[in-house]
Amino acid sequence: MRMSIKRLLRAHGFTALLFESAHALLGHGGCGEAACIIIDINLDDASGIELRRRLAEHGVASPVIYITGNDNHLSRTAAIESGCIAYLTKPFAAKALIDPIHRAWSTAN
Repeated sequence: MRMSIKRLLRAHGFTALLFESAHALLGHGGCGEAACIIIDINLDDASGIELRRRLAEHGVASPVIYITGNDNHLSRTAAIESGCIAYLTKPFAAKALIDPIHRAWSTAN
């Protein structure tokens, strides 16, 4: 999924950094410079919502788009309450991902 999203973003003129885990993303240190962060709700080492919370604790205020293959009311509610700019259920149309990224990019620049 990560590689597919990277190819899609590249095709639309965006540069993407991929991380294998929540730990790797948190250790990167440059997240605050991102126009947008795409996080899967279900990660191997943390929930996407918890990752967002931890990023905020580190001062990262970049907009977040959540994606999930296991949509449920609790996850959707928690994601929306966390302030995400989009919540997408797999499979989703490319436009559903690209549009909020364009909005985030426009706001950041």
